Amino acid sequence: MFRSILPKYPPGSYRRFRIRTFCLLLLLIAFFPCLKSSAQTVSLQQVLDEGTRNFPFLKSKQAEVRSAEQRVRSVKSDYLPSLIVQDQYTFSTNNSVAGAFLPNEGSALSPSGGIRPDNIYTGVFGSFTTLMVDWKVFNFGKIKANVKSAKAEVSRSQADFDNELFQHQVRTIDAYLLLLINQKLVEAQRQNLQRALVFKRVTDAAVSSGMRPGVDSSLAAAEYAKARLLLLESQRTEKAQRLRLSELTGELRDSIQVDTLDFYSRLPASTLGETSFLKNPALRLAQTQIDASQARSLAIRRAFLPSVSIVGAGWARGSGVSNRDDSFRTDFASGVNYQVYNYLIGISTRWNLTSIVRVRNDYKSEQFQAERFKAIYQTQKLQLDRQAREADMQLQLSLEQARLTPVQLGAARRAFGQAEARYQSGMTDLFTLAQSVNTLNRAEIDRFITNGNVWRSLLMKAAAAGDLSMFLNEAER
Repeated sequence: MFRSILPKYPPGSYRRFRIRTFCLLLLLIAFFPCLKSSAQTVSLQQVLDEGTRNFPFLKSKQAEVRSAEQRVRSVKSDYLPSLIVQDQYTFSTNNSVAGAFLPNEGSALSPSGGIRPDNIYTGVFGSFTTLMVDWKVFNFGKIKANVKSAKAEVSRSQADFDNELFQHQVRTIDAYLLLLINQKLVEAQRQNLQRALVFKRVTDAAVSSGMRPGVDSSLAAAEYAKARLLLLESQRTEKAQRLRLSELTGELRDSIQVDTLDFYSRLPASTLGETSFLKNPALRLAQTQIDASQARSLAIRRAFLPSVSIVGAGWARGSGVSNRDDSFRTDFASGVNYQVYNYLIGISTRWNLTSIVRVRNDYKSEQFQAERFKAIYQTQKLQLDRQAREADMQLQLSLEQARLTPVQLGAARRAFGQAEARYQSGMTDLFTLAQSVNTLNRAEIDRFITNGNVWRSLLMKAAAAGDLSMFLNEAER
C-alpha cells in the first residue's frame, strides 16, 4: 500500500557501504585521542610569560618608559649651541627716514634704505643671508635641573611599569588558581550528578515494582534536576574564568588548558613567616612620584635665573640699490649679488626679571603636588601594612580549614554509605538519603575551595611583600 522512499541500491552495495562506514568510525576513534592531546597544557610560568609579552596595557607602559627616555635625550640637547641659518630673497621699495622703531610682535621690517626728498615706489630685488650661533655657556644650573627632572620622570615611568607588571602577574596567578578551583568544582558536580542518576534509576525501578511509594520517584527526579542545575552553573563559572585567564595572557582562547602543579595534592610547606612590605612595587612607585615632583620643583625654581651666552654671527646682503651712488636697478641679478659682508662676536646676558611672579606661583603649585604625593605614599604604606597583616591571618585560617576538610569529607562519605544502606533496606526514607547526598557534595566542594584558598592566601601574602618568588618557589617545589 505504501511505497518505500528508500533508494534502491545494487546487490552488495549496502554491505560495502556498512564496511566503509565501520572503517571510518574506527579511524575517527583512533584519531580522537590525537585531537584531544593537541590542546597544549600550559603551566603557570608559561601563562605569566605570555601575559608579560602580549598584554596590551603592559605594552603601553613600556612605550611610556621609552618616551621618557627620549625626553631625557631631548633635554640634554639644550647643552648644544643653537645654529640658525637663513637665506632670503625679497622685492621691495627702499624709502627710509632717520628714527627708531619697535618690532611688530617679533617681526621686524627693515627701515634701511635711501633717504631722499621724494619717495620712489619702484621696487628692487634684494638678498640677505645670515648664520648665527648662540651658545649658553653659563645658565646657573637650569639645564642640569631640567635633565634631573627628566631622569626622575624616567624612574617614575619605570616604577609605574614594574608595579603594573607585578599587579598583572598577581591577577594572572589568582585567575589561574580560580580556574583550577572551578575545574575541581565541575568535577565534583559531575560526580554528584552521576550519583543522582544512579539513585533515580534505582528508585524508579523500586517504585515500578511497588517496593517504594510513588513520591520517591518524584523526589529522585527533583534531586537529579537539581544536580544537573548545579553542574551547569559550575560549568558556566568555569568557562567564564577560563576566558578571564586567557584575557590576561593577551589572547582570548575558549579552550586554554592549565596544569594543576599538584595544588590539590598538598598544602604549602611554609607560611613564609614575617615579611616586609617596604619593597613592594606600589610603594616604590609612590616614592618615585615624590622624587619626580621635587625634581620638577628645582627645575622650576632655577628657571628664573639668567643665562650667559656667547654669540657669533655673520651675514651678507645684496640689493638692487647701489651702495656707491644710491642708484637702483630692478633686475633680479643685481639684487641677489652680495654687496656687503659683516660679522659679529660678543657675550650676551639675558634675564627676564618679571618672570619671577610666574615662576614663584609655578613653584608653589609643584610644592603642593609634592605634598599630595607624600600623602599618597603614606596611604599606600598604610594599605600595604593592612594587606600584609590580613594575608597572615587569612593564611593561618585557611590552613586550619584545609586540615579540617578531610575529616568533614570522611564523615560525609561514611554518613552517605550508611544512609544508602538504610534506604536500600527500607529503614529510612529518600529525603534522609538526599540530605546525606547534599552533605557529601558540600564536603567535596569545601575540600577544593579550602585547598585553593590556602594557595590564594599565600599569593596574597607574597603580593603584600612585593615578591612573587615566595609563591612561585613554593608552587614549583
